[in-house]
Amino acid sequence: MVDHDPAWQDQGIALANELHSALAPLALHVEHIGSTAIPDMAAKPVFDLQISVKDLQQAEHAFDQPLADRGFHRSSYQHDHVPAGCDDDPQRWTKRLWSRRGHTGADINLHVRLLGSPNERLALLFRDWFRAHPTAVPAYARFKKVLADTVSDTGIYADVKDPVVDLVITVAEPWAAEAKWTPHAGTSLGE
Repeated sequence: MVDHDPAWQDQGIALANELHSALAPLALHVEHIGSTAIPDMAAKPVFDLQISVKDLQQAEHAFDQPLADRGFHRSSYQHDHVPAGCDDDPQRWTKRLWSRRGHTGADINLHVRLLGSPNERLALLFRDWFRAHPTAVPAYARFKKVLADTVSDTGIYADVKDPVVDLVITVAEPWAAEAKWTPHAGTSLGE
């Protein structure tokens, strides 16, 4: 975990634009998500980007080579955590995940999700709620730092972090309804 770098915003937009150019027209939206997309949020210096697509299987086959050419490796991980209290079919929370580490470019986790799926929406709501509530950023950043300092296994890290994300979303949903927030509304390509 490192302190927030103000350059992350522009880097995230540039990375999203680069990937959109390489993967269009199947890449409908490419957005910078996660902690590096939230002003003043401490984070691992790994960019999370989300690509929204209409068909995961088609995207998987079409994206494999162009992403491999850019140093990405596809993960066997194909499902997101279903929030506690949500009785959704876990198949609605599927995705494809590629990662890039140690490449000449930035380290990236690339989440490819179905347009309109609950996991696509959750990633955007999480980012936008924190952007709209900067006073909540230090508490969440502190939680992540303590967790990262305590747990070295990324699987355990995710298992502990998921219920906290569930709590954030519980608070974010009423805000989204009141603000009439919708995914992708008012954001540029890389936002």
